[in-house]
Amino acid sequence: MDSQDLEKLVTRTMPFGKYEGRVIADLPGGYLAWFARQGFPAGELGRLLALMYQIDHNDLRGLLRPLRRR
Repeated sequence: MDSQDLEKLVTRTMPFGKYEGRVIADLPGGYLAWFARQGFPAGELGRLLALMYQIDHNDLRGLLRPLRRR
């Protein structure tokens, strides 16, 4: 994990699909779990979605709250 990945979760948006335009940190857990089952996309987007899945799965979304205030 890159040190800036948490910041990216609250600033980058989903570039395609049902939740296109939504910030990655705001994606529903079920959508992230679907990617976990089907396979994450390649590259940075896939890495960020996998990280967000782990954060959501372990009920750690609160860790992102201070980053949203910047």
